[in-house]
Amino acid sequence: MNKDSQKAGRRLRFEIFRYNPEDSMSRPHLDTFELVETPYMTLFLALHRLREEQDPSLQFDFACRSAVCGSCGMLVNGRPRLACRTLTRDIAQTIRLHPLPVFKLIGDLSVDTGTWFRAMADRVESWIHAKLPFDPTAQEARMDDDLAAAIYEGERCIECGCCVAACGVANVRPNFVGPAGMNRIAAGMNRIARFMLDPRDERSGDEWFDVVSSDDGVFGCLGLMACHDICPKSLPLLEVYAFLRRKMLAAALAPRSRAQL
Repeated sequence: MNKDSQKAGRRLRFEIFRYNPEDSMSRPHLDTFELVETPYMTLFLALHRLREEQDPSLQFDFACRSAVCGSCGMLVNGRPRLACRTLTRDIAQTIRLHPLPVFKLIGDLSVDTGTWFRAMADRVESWIHAKLPFDPTAQEARMDDDLAAAIYEGERCIECGCCVAACGVANVRPNFVGPAGMNRIAAGMNRIARFMLDPRDERSGDEWFDVVSSDDGVFGCLGLMACHDICPKSLPLLEVYAFLRRKMLAAALAPRSRAQL
């Protein structure tokens, strides 16, 4: 879009999914709104204006508006995005908004990602597993700078759920561990890889194999990598996926007492 058209301001047409699952009289439908575009308008700002000026009952989630909290994930013209970092000038004049799939719907554009991510964290046991009890007086563990940077890369996930919503497998298989935590694999894959890299986590290859080496884990991923394409934080989920498959294949091929392998 050129500067003149942006300055003039388009009349945007919003087609927004509406449904309250707690209301027996509510039915899923699209409501239409119009709004004059202003310079540097984001979907976050547009939705606030719609709620303040046209319909105070409109439900959507927000907190930081800085792409840190991950609350404002939604489908924007069919693609998972964060409302706070999506400029209206970068998308079509007609904007269709739907809630993220996979997660439980609260109402309109609001979904419950927290329950899903908590269940994923419990399932993959995303905490440091050490054999010795924690000693608060012990010297802090040392770590190579490059390794610390690699672990931090996984920690940049804001758990917005966009990767899970974009995952074709997650949308048809509820038990798939998913991208964010290996879907319960991208957020899951990312979460697992973070602890697999951490030298303080003492889980063996066999133990990790039991967590992720199934059709509901890393080998259930079709490799379409939509999670990698849409991640708003540009996490290297393609590399994470390759890393986990290499580690699990090595664990499967290593000499072990597993009778079934």
